[in-house]
Amino acid sequence: MSELQEEPKRDRTGVELFAGAGGLAMAVHGAGFRPLLFNEFAPRACQTLEANGAKPRGDEERVPEPGEPWPLVEGDVQDLDMRYLRGRVDVLAGGPPCQPFSLGGIAKGDEDKRNMFPQMFRAMRQIRPKAVICENVVGLLRPSFKPYLDYILREMEMPFELRDPNTPWHEHDRNLIDAGRGKAGDPAERYKVVMTRVNAADYGVPQIRHRIIIVAFREDLCVDIEQFRKDVLPHYSDQALFRSMLDEFGGSYWKRHPETPDRVRDAAKARARAGLRKDDSLIPDESRPWRTFRDAITGIDENEGKPLPKIPWDRLDRNEYRAGGFTDHIGWPGARIYKGHTPNELDRPAKTVKAGVHGVPGGESVMLTDDLETPGGTAYRHRYMTVRETARVMTFPDDWKLEGPRGEKMRQLGNAVPVKLGAVFADAVAKALDTAPGQGQ
Repeated sequence: MSELQEEPKRDRTGVELFAGAGGLAMAVHGAGFRPLLFNEFAPRACQTLEANGAKPRGDEERVPEPGEPWPLVEGDVQDLDMRYLRGRVDVLAGGPPCQPFSLGGIAKGDEDKRNMFPQMFRAMRQIRPKAVICENVVGLLRPSFKPYLDYILREMEMPFELRDPNTPWHEHDRNLIDAGRGKAGDPAERYKVVMTRVNAADYGVPQIRHRIIIVAFREDLCVDIEQFRKDVLPHYSDQALFRSMLDEFGGSYWKRHPETPDRVRDAAKARARAGLRKDDSLIPDESRPWRTFRDAITGIDENEGKPLPKIPWDRLDRNEYRAGGFTDHIGWPGARIYKGHTPNELDRPAKTVKAGVHGVPGGESVMLTDDLETPGGTAYRHRYMTVRETARVMTFPDDWKLEGPRGEKMRQLGNAVPVKLGAVFADAVAKALDTAPGQGQ
């Protein structure tokens, strides 16, 4: 059963903007926050949310009772009035569109009309949530965007310091700086903000994915910020993965994957030995091994013991392959390797899943297999990743339904927050609220 179809044990509540395919939503709900409202602009993503239990809200601004379908409003967030939820929301979550700040987008930043951070600030004013979780691309840390990122953080700290529509953000930023230096305002209208730069692989996601996650807590709750920082520290590392592949450290990785051909193991071991840092190679490391693409396909976490079947080479025909009962596990023809688009390797975390214009582009959706091009050769055969394989790399459960043609499903996954990454931060937020002195307010 999908996670959003099960009610949380505690009646904490959440609102999700820019919900997309539901990755962050699943994480927030799994941490005990009951959805009061979802908003998403893309029609196919809305279909995905509906397929997993959402129901169009309509025009009625009503707070759902526990057990009711979670309300979905499709359309532009700028047209959404959320004032009816004021004082009822524990967590506001969302990942504003990242194209304005990503290398894959136009990178106009604040000048880009797709910049939706101002809508997050507006939602904070209308809802006054206890906490906010916001994910975005690491491109915001580039020198050209750093001043605007600093402004975003200050705006999130003081969302009730209103910006005149005719005032440039640079000028409003100076106003925020002055307000921060002045007499403290109402603590129920100010937030403590924590920004964390993350690589999803460091949090148990079988994918290299660099992002920033911004979390804000209302000041009147007196959340223990330092404890929160400790609770979101990563527990996985590349060094632990390299050790797990080497015989002198026990070779536990290969015990999980005994079917791996010797020639593949030998090549992976050589890469692991080259990547192992010499200065601490013999020092015990308490971190867990990065998860790999092979781990994801074989099955980890809720998919433990549920390996995805191989796609036969004569089934790259765009037709559903239902071996094992898995959906969206469909072979696709035409994969190729070319300069600048190297493929995924099975014994490393997958490359960053990207949305692209028509689904995932280039090498980000191409994988090397264990099969040789020719008997006795050295080149391995490659193919496109299936949607199901990509969903596993994003740590979506197998029973989560994705709607639309293949390109749209891949786009939704590329735009999503990996569920396991989101869960670390959502669980830490839940813990912080539960233990905060002012949490009952």
